[in-house]
Amino acid sequence: MPLALLALAIGAFGIGTTEFVIMGLLPEVAADFGVSIPTAGFLVTGYALGVVLGAPLMTVLGTKVTRKRMLMLLMGLFIAGNLLSAVAPVFAVMLIGRVVASLAHGAFFGIGSVVAAELVAPDKKAGAIAMMFTGLTVANVVGVPLGTFVGQSLGWRVTFGIVAALGVVGLAGIAKLVPDMPKPQGVRLRHELAAFKNAQVLLAMAMTVLGFGGVFAAITYIAPMMTHVAGFADGSVTWLLVLFGLGMVGGNLIGGKYADRALMPLLYVSLGALAVVLALFTLTAQNKILAAVTIALIGALGFATVPPLQKRVLDQAHGAPTLASAVNIGAFNLGNALSAWLGGIVIGAGFGYTSPNWVGAALAAAALLLAFVSAALERRDGASPSTVVTSTAPAGQRAAVHH
Repeated sequence: MPLALLALAIGAFGIGTTEFVIMGLLPEVAADFGVSIPTAGFLVTGYALGVVLGAPLMTVLGTKVTRKRMLMLLMGLFIAGNLLSAVAPVFAVMLIGRVVASLAHGAFFGIGSVVAAELVAPDKKAGAIAMMFTGLTVANVVGVPLGTFVGQSLGWRVTFGIVAALGVVGLAGIAKLVPDMPKPQGVRLRHELAAFKNAQVLLAMAMTVLGFGGVFAAITYIAPMMTHVAGFADGSVTWLLVLFGLGMVGGNLIGGKYADRALMPLLYVSLGALAVVLALFTLTAQNKILAAVTIALIGALGFATVPPLQKRVLDQAHGAPTLASAVNIGAFNLGNALSAWLGGIVIGAGFGYTSPNWVGAALAAAALLLAFVSAALERRDGASPSTVVTSTAPAGQRAAVHH
């Protein structure tokens, strides 16, 4: 694998840290600004919606410059947003900072994933995707728990200042290690948009929204759930997030390994098991040991769906991968926003801190149903599920990607 993937993984590490660390600090931020936990949850929803809107917008703008330069500009935007969050005097300003940082998220992963895929042989694309997203999963093992510990010890503002510094490191890595690639040639917005006429592309994106949304329904409110229901001390949230991150690393590696071999069966197993585990989390959250095991399983099963879902979109949108790649990353975050919002509603309605787990189970089950529908439609049309069609795409456009 090319060394340039390391630079992309560094950027993914910073972005992954800022995306997930807020969940471990939600009670501290809520207390500091004098808002409720569900209201503080808008920092998750707002970030996710920013990714949804920013992914296609920034990707289209990125066709005007080289991919390396666009990646550097995106990291600059990421740094600015996190600095604004760190110094925010009121909740609204922090929310704005979160949205600014989120605008870089989708396009960074979308463009960066296309770059990663172009650097390797066709049969190694899913592996390259998984390697880039190793930065995101490692962030959940190292960056998020450490950021949570620092935030609980020194204040959450210090955490976001450190995240901004991570962005500077990522920017330097891209400048040093990512090769200069020519500006994409022959890219037309109309051609890119044509991919969305494919029902299979839309079904894959819907699976992305619902499947990963199931994970976020539970994990967004993990801090109050573990402290108020399971009985963990506030400081325990740090190592619980380590378990979640370790599960993500394992799931990402499994997904990257088997997405090239048995894509649809992998989705059936991971989505079905995710729905069951999330439903059981309502019960296992009452016990410290079972809760810890369940958190790791949610991370593993949730991220096992990432490489196959991203590859599924790109297999179906093989002639116009760039915009589809970025929009699917937005789809992951649309699921995040939807589930965080729904989780806040059921908590606010008085159903308790474990109630978002039922929301997550329902979302994952719906994603599994769509996977069966997608496979059935593909069989009806005479193609085997997860058939990879890449030979008709220009060499510079054949790519695969992730959220």
